[in-house]
Amino acid sequence: MSLAIFDLDNTLISDDSDYLWGQFLVDQGIVDKEQYEGANAKFYQDYKKGELDISAFLHFSLAPLALHKAEKMHHWREQFITEAIKPILLKPAIRLVNKHRFKGDTVMVITATNRFITEPIVKLFGIDNLLATKPEFIDGQYSGNFLGTPCYQEGKVTLLEEWLESSSETLEDSWFYTDSHNDLSLLQRVDNPVAVDPDDKLREHAHKNGWPIISLRNNVVTLGEV
Repeated sequence: MSLAIFDLDNTLISDDSDYLWGQFLVDQGIVDKEQYEGANAKFYQDYKKGELDISAFLHFSLAPLALHKAEKMHHWREQFITEAIKPILLKPAIRLVNKHRFKGDTVMVITATNRFITEPIVKLFGIDNLLATKPEFIDGQYSGNFLGTPCYQEGKVTLLEEWLESSSETLEDSWFYTDSHNDLSLLQRVDNPVAVDPDDKLREHAHKNGWPIISLRNNVVTLGEV
């Protein structure tokens, strides 16, 4: 039995849930379109280039949670999951998660997108273990701040190591599936790194190191079956 770790955005789902949540807020009129939409797109481009200021982005993306009561935010989140996320769940990804589960592996998602957004998405895959940045929640209300280490780049490794210390799991024969070069630090820590529909930088790195490159969008597998 092994630890099978999955990225979420553009890996298990076919788009970026963080960006889509921002667009949902704009479309619903929850945030100002002119002020929010451009900044959301700019942060997303920075992420894809590996240049994201994660602290600045988290303060931007979590700020709307503090504008309304938590109950209202949860209601909007349910609508978001139904309208924006369920249509982009990838069936091959579900099969791959189940393949690991049936082998008896421990399945985990580790994602840069905050836990408010990702927790209900991960539940759609039947996955209990989630590492993601935690929004601060005080007296029944989101503050707009975050707690602890942001789950991004090296922060993913830090949070995983902390989780391993409190569990019986190890990285022996571990797997990590991701689309992003932002995850190179974690890919280099596991025994079985797998590039999933990778961006150009990750694809180049995978070819150089002989890592499997797979697609969960068209079932194409290269460099060996996973």
